[in-house]
Amino acid sequence: MSSKSPAIAQTSTARTPGTNAAAVLDPTKLSAREKLHQTYASDPKYKKYTQQVEKCLNAFDNVHEWADCIAFLKQLLKTFQSYMQFKEIPYKLIVAKRLAQCLNPALPTGVHQRALDVYTHILSVLGTEGLKRDLPLWSSGLFPFFEYAATSVKPILLTIYDTHYLPLQAGLRPVMKSFILALLPGLEEETGEFFEKVLSLLDRLSGTVSSVFFIQNIWLIMITMSSARGTALNFLSRRLPGLHADEDITQIIGRDIGLMIRAFAAALEDDNLLVRRGALDILLQSMRIDSAAIKRAHSEDAVILMRAATGVVLRRDLSLNRRLYTWLLGPDEKSDNQTVFLRQHALQLLKTTLKDEMFAPSGEYSESRPFKIFISLLDKWEIGSALTDVLVLDAFKAIRFLMQRDAEEHNEDMSMTASTLYEAVEPSILWKQLLAAIMKDLTEDSKTGAIDLTLFLLRSLPMQDDEVRSIHLPVMFAAITEVLQREINNDPYKAAKASVRECLALQEEIFQHIPLESLSQRPGLNAALQTSASSLSSLAFAYAFYGLEFTESNLSSELLNPLMAVLEHMFCTSQALSRSISAQQGSSIELRAALSQVLRVLSGVISTVDRSCDATLSLSWKPSEWLYSTLDCLDLEAVNFTLVDQAVSLILSLHGTQKLSPKLSMDKRPVVSRMVKKLFRYLHADLATCHVRAVNLIWSIESTSRPHEVESIIAQSMCSPESRNVYEAHEAFGVLWRLSEDDSLPGVRLKVPLMIVLESLKHDDPSLRRVGETWMRCNLRSYIRVLEPVLRDLLDPSIRRVSRVSRVSGKEIRGFVYERSFDQRYVAHLLEILLSIVQFGGQGFSKSARGTFLRRSYDHVLLQRLSLAGIDANTSYLDVLIEVLSRFLQSEPKDQDAPVMQPLNTVIQSSAIDLLQAIVARGEIEMLAVEILEPAVIGKLFLCVHLHRLDLQNKLLRFLHSIISASTSYAYNGNPPPEDRSAEGSQESGKRGYTVNSLLTQTIIDGIAIPRNRPMMQHWLDFVLMAVPQFQPALQSVISPIADCLCRQLRLLLSDALKANQPMANERYPRVATDAEFVMVLNALERLLVLGLTQKSDANSQEDDTPVQEKPGAESGGILGYVSNVFTTDNASAAVGDQLTSHSPGYKSLHDGIRVLLAMWVNMVWHDTTSPRPEADSLSMIYNRTHARCRRVLEHLFRAHPTEVLESVIECWDHDALLRSKSSDQPATGVFGLVDVLIANAQSAVHMICDSISARISNTSERSRRPANANLSDVVLFNFLEQYLQRLEGPLALQVWGRFMQLAKDLASSRDFKIQVFLALKCLCVLGDKVTQTTAIDDKRIRKDLQETFGKLLDACVTFVGKSTDQPNWMRRTTKESMVTNGRSSPALRGGVSDLKVDEKPDSSIVTLSDNAKPTWGAELPSQITAFIALTAVPELRRFLMDNDKVASACSNIVYYIVSPGIKMKARPLDADEVVVDIFREMIKIPPAMKVWRVAVIDVLYDHRIFNSNSSVATKWKPIIKAVFDGDKTSFPDLLSRVATSPSANIFTNREHEMLLRSLNLRRLALVLFTGEKNHFLTQLPAIQEKLVDILRNVPSPIVQCEVYLCIRVLLCRLAAHSMTSFWPVILTELYRIFEQIIVSIPSDGSEDLQLILSASKCLDLLLTLQTEEFQIHQWIFITDTVDAVFRPDDWSPESIFDQLAEVVGSLPIPEPREPQGIGLSLPTSTSLTFPTHSDRALRKPILKSIHQLDSIRDLFPFFSHVSISSYESVYASSGNIDWEAVEQGILDDMFDGR
Repeated sequence: MSSKSPAIAQTSTARTPGTNAAAVLDPTKLSAREKLHQTYASDPKYKKYTQQVEKCLNAFDNVHEWADCIAFLKQLLKTFQSYMQFKEIPYKLIVAKRLAQCLNPALPTGVHQRALDVYTHILSVLGTEGLKRDLPLWSSGLFPFFEYAATSVKPILLTIYDTHYLPLQAGLRPVMKSFILALLPGLEEETGEFFEKVLSLLDRLSGTVSSVFFIQNIWLIMITMSSARGTALNFLSRRLPGLHADEDITQIIGRDIGLMIRAFAAALEDDNLLVRRGALDILLQSMRIDSAAIKRAHSEDAVILMRAATGVVLRRDLSLNRRLYTWLLGPDEKSDNQTVFLRQHALQLLKTTLKDEMFAPSGEYSESRPFKIFISLLDKWEIGSALTDVLVLDAFKAIRFLMQRDAEEHNEDMSMTASTLYEAVEPSILWKQLLAAIMKDLTEDSKTGAIDLTLFLLRSLPMQDDEVRSIHLPVMFAAITEVLQREINNDPYKAAKASVRECLALQEEIFQHIPLESLSQRPGLNAALQTSASSLSSLAFAYAFYGLEFTESNLSSELLNPLMAVLEHMFCTSQALSRSISAQQGSSIELRAALSQVLRVLSGVISTVDRSCDATLSLSWKPSEWLYSTLDCLDLEAVNFTLVDQAVSLILSLHGTQKLSPKLSMDKRPVVSRMVKKLFRYLHADLATCHVRAVNLIWSIESTSRPHEVESIIAQSMCSPESRNVYEAHEAFGVLWRLSEDDSLPGVRLKVPLMIVLESLKHDDPSLRRVGETWMRCNLRSYIRVLEPVLRDLLDPSIRRVSRVSRVSGKEIRGFVYERSFDQRYVAHLLEILLSIVQFGGQGFSKSARGTFLRRSYDHVLLQRLSLAGIDANTSYLDVLIEVLSRFLQSEPKDQDAPVMQPLNTVIQSSAIDLLQAIVARGEIEMLAVEILEPAVIGKLFLCVHLHRLDLQNKLLRFLHSIISASTSYAYNGNPPPEDRSAEGSQESGKRGYTVNSLLTQTIIDGIAIPRNRPMMQHWLDFVLMAVPQFQPALQSVISPIADCLCRQLRLLLSDALKANQPMANERYPRVATDAEFVMVLNALERLLVLGLTQKSDANSQEDDTPVQEKPGAESGGILGYVSNVFTTDNASAAVGDQLTSHSPGYKSLHDGIRVLLAMWVNMVWHDTTSPRPEADSLSMIYNRTHARCRRVLEHLFRAHPTEVLESVIECWDHDALLRSKSSDQPATGVFGLVDVLIANAQSAVHMICDSISARISNTSERSRRPANANLSDVVLFNFLEQYLQRLEGPLALQVWGRFMQLAKDLASSRDFKIQVFLALKCLCVLGDKVTQTTAIDDKRIRKDLQETFGKLLDACVTFVGKSTDQPNWMRRTTKESMVTNGRSSPALRGGVSDLKVDEKPDSSIVTLSDNAKPTWGAELPSQITAFIALTAVPELRRFLMDNDKVASACSNIVYYIVSPGIKMKARPLDADEVVVDIFREMIKIPPAMKVWRVAVIDVLYDHRIFNSNSSVATKWKPIIKAVFDGDKTSFPDLLSRVATSPSANIFTNREHEMLLRSLNLRRLALVLFTGEKNHFLTQLPAIQEKLVDILRNVPSPIVQCEVYLCIRVLLCRLAAHSMTSFWPVILTELYRIFEQIIVSIPSDGSEDLQLILSASKCLDLLLTLQTEEFQIHQWIFITDTVDAVFRPDDWSPESIFDQLAEVVGSLPIPEPREPQGIGLSLPTSTSLTFPTHSDRALRKPILKSIHQLDSIRDLFPFFSHVSISSYESVYASSGNIDWEAVEQGILDDMFDGR
């Protein structure tokens, strides 16, 4: 101890003189003490007495074993007995401390007995008054000891309590809680030796104060001390009277019923089963649910008790459950009476408690807790049935709310709980409640709550229960159907309400869960209702079945099967809706949607009836009325396709079913006509999304209706007098034709409409002709389809001919003769049509007819007629056509029939000649005319495009093609080049003749691009694709502009297609291109890009001769052929490599084309949507076909120019952030997926990328190695390579290992550091990660390569960072900046290449550390490398380097070059860059590196600036500091030795400086302890304790002692409370001394003692927050810990130290200078102290958390004055929950206070 003076007033060395506080406290107490001191001070015997005691106390320092303790106590007792005349104990503070230490439970009983003898003597000497005065000193040792005292010692202790304490009577009030706590362990066992003694002692103790006050302390103990709850309950079970009657219970338990309730709640939530059981027993004995206590309690308090009580069911213990049930159901044994009791007294409270917790779950428990309690309570049916009635709907609503809130997290616990609850609840009660709630929603409230809930149950929970599926759901379904029918029949506009719409959705959902047979019969009712059950309507039956009141008349008019009732109601509902929609012209979207829902359910019911029902159902409905009202509705413009689809499908299935009577028939032509015409409207071009479904429906109608009915209806619509209708009908028929399959024989079944179309090809009306031609272009699908019906009629058996040899002028001409007349006009007409087809089809027709064989035809009649005509079915259509035409050409009528047949026969033959000529040959034209016509035609075309005249364009384009054909043939002197002639020859000769018309290019681009010219796009593209390749190189100059135009068109089409796939707000379908349009543009683009890249300059035509010969071979080998050659030469692309620079137009077009194709590749991927939209069929077809075509284009381009295409793809990937994200999200459709498609294997891909990189970084300047794409830097290539490698599996990574290592070794061997070294290191880490996971790593060579290359690259990067720290800008960069790891994030990196102009420097692709390159990345690069090393390289060190020495060496480098500079550059070492901390965090996981990083961390720890940082930074260092002390066993003793000794041996050291250093070492100790887990440093506790006690005794400096209290606070947080038992006497004595000293002598403002007072106050504040069981028995010394803290009695005077300090400090005068800061004492309260606001279940936290500096003792006044009441309230509100986060943050903030 620091002092040896005899009285408390002088227990410390002289302090800063301050105000004497004697006058403020109780004057009588102090004056008696003063007089005593004055009397004794002058007595020489007393001085000798004092010296004897001091000498005796000093002997305690030499105590080493328990025998020494006994000797010490004997000597002490002897000394006291020698001076019995003095009624005062000298050095009582130290005496009390030593005696308390001698009562340590670890010491033997003999020591305890001796210590108690001394206590007995001291208390006898002091007497009652003396004990009352010094109660804290002597009680702090005696109270905690009773629990641990041996049996032989307990009687002595009880005698002390009885003899010396009980006489204090009312003086025991402040110490009451602690005294009870001390005695309660004696009630542990009822049969115990001291049970009755302790019980009687407690009774007498209760008599010293009021029984109310006594029992309130019991409640407080139950709340705060879990270990004392069992014994407290033992006491209460004997002493707590029943609280049943309506008497005034405040006389028994006090005014605050809430305190008692919280005590019981704490006991009911205790972990000990016996405590819970005891609490329930007392509830049954004294606090029944109908008792006055519970009735008078606040509703919140009652809920707390009920929450705690019901929680016991979760323990699944029968004894607990039985007691809880008795408490809830009352004492009566009869079930009926129990249920009545429950409903009367407990049900409402139980419901409220569970409901509140369901909807607002507390953070303390899992969200499923109230539901699990509900499930458990269902086991007791008397509670379960009543509780289900009132709670089940709320429970499921809460579950729905919680599951929807956590939908993304997939909360398994909640969904399991939901299923369990659903299975546990009685289904009849649940569905009864749901039915009632739904009916209320539908008829009264127009809300959707119950409907939504039912939908949720059906969709989210498994409906496996047969009872629900076969009884409850069918009853609900039938009842709801009837209600809906009533509501909608009464007022169809109700269908627009949300409740009705939701209810229809519910019907759809219910129907999916019902077996049909259960809908056909009803479940049984009870006997009373059974007789009338069959005559009840569905709704009345449902009400009767569930026992609900039904107000309307029950009987229906006739006996009904419920299935028939459902069908009738649904027909009735749909008819009412149809009529109301017709009446208002379909303007209400809601009504249409409702009808759609009804029809959907009805379709389901009908199809199920058709499939499963045996008997025919006789319904009372009028099919024709229903049919016509539905058709009337469909005729409206506003009706959408979904509704049309459903209605037509339903009509078809009703027409087809045999199970309904009367049956619906659609045989009448008007019915079929209305449906077909309606469907035809949806075949409009703007409604592409509806086409596929509409076509399927039309074929279904065609199959169902009478023969030729649909054909004639379509033909009729195509012959309409209104031209607009004709165009639309043709367009619609075209879609029908295009989407019909060949096997349905559209040419035969729809022959008449087809002929109408074909006739239009020769029609006089140009508009109609244009419509026919467009139809042929867009919808034909195959010429064979059109050819077949014509051939079939041309081979009509009625046209009979025989062969004949005619002699004319001596020549024999083989021919045929018609045996009889036939319908020549029809044949002539057919041939005209055929001519128009052939003229129209040209090469396409010839190719198709030549390549298709008749044996493939589905038309059996045609095949039959062929065999009759003697023609082999194995020949092609073209051969047959030529044969048939030649027969017509050779056939003549008989002589006698000639006058009649000849004129028409001539027409037939003329047509046949035209046809043959068109098929076989083409004509020529004079050059002069060509030259005159060409500009005119181009000009005319230009006009047509811009004036939007479509009809002439086709003819003009064909004319123009012929003209150019003629022009070029003349240019080649009438000798056009054969197709296989080499490209150079054509180029040379082409230069002589033909020059492209200046207007041509523009005209073509406008023709393709102008939107209103869209119908003609196909013609234009055909023209381009025919003319440009045919007349190469004459039209070479138009390729690039047209290719650009096509790219733009594709972008537009793509954006339209993507918009069409978005959900539509209105019902209009957006314009979307068909798959055919996409394919057509893609075809054109593909051809043009390839053509654009075949261009050569004259200069290279000779020397590049050889590769040109090789190129076709490479191409024809396909992608596999390419791969096999990729490792030998690069000749395939060398041919064009020299000219493919980014300046050539061909290359630019290729790059633009790749960008567009890439956009389509990524976006045109069809994802199955969940909603079955009718347009999905069409959209999926468009997307899938376009995507497939796009893929083929890319593959073709890649085969032709592999390197260029790959580099373009990579450049697009680099420029487009979305593509980069796609590559990670959707591997199949992203860029990497494309690379996998284009390149057969990863080996080839990596080889190509590495080659591209090598071409850019090699120092050679061979022309052949020059990169094709100068815009693409090696940095981007490396980034792409890194991402690509990340996607590879282990075996694939092994394949690419060799090629990549070659590149990495090249870079590792270079002397200078290049940026590529870092990029290669990143890639190597990715690849190494994959390879080390395979068995290949056992291969010595691979392992050696990995070790060496990784080591060299890492060293180069680390050394570079080390050198760049001379300009230390990387250290200052924010973490966010330094975390970028891809090239996109730092433009400077990419700039390394692109900033250098291509023209300026021939070797521009080579990036080294040349002067002009350095500045571009100097600022960014070191921070990126450092971040990479921290996050990737260091964690992988052991896997890649494997050898411990190499790992240690690498770590050593990193520490030397990166870590050490990073720490030294900071003014505060802990503020080092986050990267440095990350490196440490990773290194501590590497044992071989321990020696390397340990030194650096120790340097940081012992740096004198360490505590200048702020606390948030320190948290990151916790694991690092902990690792040092875990890994090195010498570190902790070293730290302790620094704490103990003075750090400097220099005799001239400044003492203040020395104390400061010592305090810093103590704070370091606190920090190290703080970094550990709970009990981590438990083994070091004796050594720590010894050092702290030593400092408290020998180092009086306040600055050092402050840190001791900080250490104690850390120990309290880091050690189990019982570990510090032996430490308590010292801590308490010191705290008591400090605060007692303030009362005697108040420190002046600015005194150095203030900081020590603050530190001690914070230590006590923490103890009060933690409420540890060891401290609770002592806390009365410092605060008022009974209810007096809140309800102060009238004669109250401050007894506890803090209450006394509040009086003393509160009465101090306020000095002048402080006045401006604020009036009175409000300032510190409002600004710096945080008193807890106690909401429900608040967490306890320290009050002084935010005060770090004390200028005056007055600043603590709010703390002193409020701490007692605040502690009481926090115990009351928080029930033992501590805010550990706030506690630890407070300690950290005090540690890192920036000193």
